Amino acid sequence: MSVADRPTSVSLPHEITTAMRAHARAEAPREACGIIIGSAPAASGGAPLRWIPTTNVLASSTLYEIDAAELLRISLDADDAGEFIWGIVHSHVASPAVPSTTDTTVAGYPDALYILVSLAPSQVAPDGEPGIRAWWIVDRSATEVRLRLQR
Repeated sequence: MSVADRPTSVSLPHEITTAMRAHARAEAPREACGIIIGSAPAASGGAPLRWIPTTNVLASSTLYEIDAAELLRISLDADDAGEFIWGIVHSHVASPAVPSTTDTTVAGYPDALYILVSLAPSQVAPDGEPGIRAWWIVDRSATEVRLRLQR
């Protein structure tokens, strides 16, 4: 499925948005990471259902890697429930919510959205909270998706 065939905008429930921002703040100065489980893959129009915070095993302020055991458990639980990994989330502590070259290189879930939360003061959203942006990352290329944050 090409990027052109994917949704160009998505909505995130307020509860998920609030939890992602809280996790990003709690993990700072390290990058935070987590998974959004959905009813179907984001690429095929699935809806986000819930947020699962995960451990950044790199404990880095510039890189993230989701703990492999956690990712396996989340994947198996989602599969057992007929659900899917809808989004891969991580934070940028001091830079915009734009995928870095490293982010696009290691992205391994082309049917999931990549959602970035920026804690950089220059990236504050209109609601005064950390900025959030969503991206398709396919073949090392990032395409932004319009993100509607529900209230």
